[in-house]
Amino acid sequence: MIVRSISTSLVIMLFSSLADAAKPEVYSPLFGSAIGGYDPVAYFTRKTAIKGKNAHSLEYKEATWYFDSAENKDTFERNPEKYAPQYGGYCAYGVSQGNLVSTDPEMWSIVDNKLYLNYSKEVKEIWEKDIPGYILKADAEWPEILH
Repeated sequence: MIVRSISTSLVIMLFSSLADAAKPEVYSPLFGSAIGGYDPVAYFTRKTAIKGKNAHSLEYKEATWYFDSAENKDTFERNPEKYAPQYGGYCAYGVSQGNLVSTDPEMWSIVDNKLYLNYSKEVKEIWEKDIPGYILKADAEWPEILH
């Protein structure tokens, strides 16, 4: 009985410390990659969401980023802040509401030459109703929301 009680206490302490830990600056699913493996440069140059290739990858902000071509990889490497999604690739609407939420790389928009991702089609529709207002709210939350 004492062993079970100690084990339960250790598990609770572990999960409590994980919940309190800072979140990564770039959203990527467990063992995943930034933007779900999509090429961040392609959103700007090809105006579409394109999966990157294993042959064209790099590490940036403790995440793996994939690119459709060596040219896109080089473009990103020269100026990653220009091409990386805002709010580390977390859902822009979610951040505006004070939450860190995953994204669907197919639900994106470029506003003032910045890439924003959203959780779903429905969330993107809400986002589009007041993009400037949601950006102001999200900017106020970011990056403190990570802690």
